[in-house]
Amino acid sequence: MANTLLPIEERNLTPDDVERLDKRRRRGQLFLVLCLQSLIVATLLTLWSGQDLTLSPGWAHPVVYWNAITFAAALVFGIVGVRLKRGSNEFLSY
Repeated sequence: MANTLLPIEERNLTPDDVERLDKRRRRGQLFLVLCLQSLIVATLLTLWSGQDLTLSPGWAHPVVYWNAITFAAALVFGIVGVRLKRGSNEFLSY
C-alpha cells in the first residue's frame, strides 16, 4: 500500500532519487537555519543602524549598509531554503 503522506511524484522513486531528494531537503534546512541566524544578526544591527544614521556625517553609514546586506542575505537564504525544502511533511527534520 502506498504511503499517502508522500506527494504523488515521490511515491515511485529509486533509492538514488530518494538520496538526492534527502540531500536537497537537508540543504534547504541549512538555508533556513542561515536565514534565521542572519535575521537575528540583522535585528541586532538595527540597534546600531539608528545611531549610525544620526551620528555619521554625509553618506558614510557603514552599519546601515551592513544591516541592509544582512537583511537581504536573510531574505535570499529564506527563499532558497523554502524552495529546496518543498515537499517535506516535517517542520524540522534534523
